[in-house]
Amino acid sequence: MNYLFIILAFVISIFTAQLIIPRILLISFRKKLFDVPDARKVHKCAVPRLGGVSFFPTVLFACCLILAFRTLTGYNVSSLQATYVLPEFLFLVCGMTLLYLIGIADDLVGIRYRQKFVIQILSACLFPLAGLWINDLYGLFGIHALPAWIGMPFTVLTVVFITNAINLIDGIDGLASGLSSVSLLVFGSLFIEKGLWLYSMLTFSMFGVLIPFFYYNVFGSAERARKIFMGDTGSLTLGYILSFLAIKYSQINPVVMSHTEGAFVIAFSTLIVPAFDVIRVVLVRLRNGKNPFEPDKNHIHHKFLAMGFTPRKAMLSILLISCCFCVSNILLMPYINNTVMLVGDIVVWISLNLWFDKVRDKRLCLNNQSK
Repeated sequence: MNYLFIILAFVISIFTAQLIIPRILLISFRKKLFDVPDARKVHKCAVPRLGGVSFFPTVLFACCLILAFRTLTGYNVSSLQATYVLPEFLFLVCGMTLLYLIGIADDLVGIRYRQKFVIQILSACLFPLAGLWINDLYGLFGIHALPAWIGMPFTVLTVVFITNAINLIDGIDGLASGLSSVSLLVFGSLFIEKGLWLYSMLTFSMFGVLIPFFYYNVFGSAERARKIFMGDTGSLTLGYILSFLAIKYSQINPVVMSHTEGAFVIAFSTLIVPAFDVIRVVLVRLRNGKNPFEPDKNHIHHKFLAMGFTPRKAMLSILLISCCFCVSNILLMPYINNTVMLVGDIVVWISLNLWFDKVRDKRLCLNNQSK
């Protein structure tokens, strides 16, 4: 029955999103709510950017409906689960509501990044209030248990970082939703393996929303008014849910789930590409004396485009890199130390980027010579 409830939540999310997104497209074109192309953006036509408006309501509807069915059919949530799960889910909804509102405001009229940071920090602070915070690093750099006065602020910073990482990686069609789908599929499987059915239901509900959106985002035609972007509303929602899932899986709580060696590295390995890319971009901006929050064309998808990849091939290549990181980390974790694993990931990431830079520079040099 737990599998059935997860499948139902997944299917309901797909159908609900499929109903909502075309209506969002219609309203966007009637009210001329577009993402206008400029020199930094890849798209050439005006495209609606309110696709993310469908994410939060769809997930909330699917999860609440299935939880109601569980209760009516006698599959109630146990009192032990309710003690831990209910506060976490309620605070998650509160935080998503704040980010949903600020995201809509940003997509419609634009919001300064300082204001968005304040809301993100407020939303992130709700996790420790619910008892959800990073309390152990599993021996990473020799660190195990974290006291609350360190773990809670670290959790807030982590949530803000992941939320912005998903927001900033959303640069070409299907990239943010594709990377998030990879993470959601991994988390959904991990939570099923742990017997945490409600978290798996949330995960697959979010994945269900992304399937119709991915179709309109990647395969939709802007000329036929069938293409849409997720905007800040969608990327903030995705980042917040992914940070929630990562922290939940990495938290040590013997009452709720069994211990998994290296859970912290496993959880955040699903987010390596957006996380490492943001760190690299910020470091490059600081090295060049630029504002780390000012947009540029130095993200990984920009590198692939500069190497001659089409947007779709660039998206697929980056998704493949993300899948390789996830699979290799999960398979090698029982045999390799956490610190060695993380250092290895960093070395591989740096090596890949140096190679990308070399290919890009070579192509630019050949283009200049041909002119």
